[in-house]
Amino acid sequence: MTIEEIRQELFSLQDKEYKAFQVKLIPTVDPETVIGTRTPALRAYAKSLVKSGDTDEFLAELPHSYFDENQLHAFILSEIKDMERCFDEVERFLPYVDNWATCDQLSPKVFKKNRERLLLHIRRWITSEEVYTIRFAIGMLMQHFLDEEFDKEYPEMVAEVWSEEYYVNMMIAWYFATALAKQYNAIIPYLEEQRLEAWTHNKAIQKAIESRRITQEQKEYLRSLKVAKK
Repeated sequence: MTIEEIRQELFSLQDKEYKAFQVKLIPTVDPETVIGTRTPALRAYAKSLVKSGDTDEFLAELPHSYFDENQLHAFILSEIKDMERCFDEVERFLPYVDNWATCDQLSPKVFKKNRERLLLHIRRWITSEEVYTIRFAIGMLMQHFLDEEFDKEYPEMVAEVWSEEYYVNMMIAWYFATALAKQYNAIIPYLEEQRLEAWTHNKAIQKAIESRRITQEQKEYLRSLKVAKK
């Protein structure tokens, strides 16, 4: 399908009330670029486009003009089954990701079966100077490397990221909060030794305390580890 045909379809799915709600959640995005297509509709449309095999022109058209087009792009990439093509397309798309929502909803299913290859990319992405490329790398470590694939090297990679960017630090906090729920003994030293920047340290504790997967005893101890902001 042409870019214009896809854009017309997105506008046909527009929900203006949802748009008003959505623009408040993505302050880094120009409100004029938000169409207001609900996420379930975008996911369904992405799947239909992938099934038809008619996505090449749309994926090649970067940067996109609308936030919803970026969202659709992320959902299309998440459905690609060919490993080589998926990694190539993700690499091409990441420099154009300009908000947390698109970053976090880019989650290719094929990565799960290719973690070794994914890790090679993560090692490079996490050292990027692009905010959302770094955030994406940390998100992929959180999604794919906190269970049976966990290694103590991975939280070390995240702890070494030092940034003044809110959306990077929030993802670092989210990573450590999730890691506490899954790998408590390996992760708690990062807080005990205050390895993270103060705001990120406290935010990780806050999010961990909000988790149902953290025991009450652990939550009490985590509260004792909060630090004064410098």
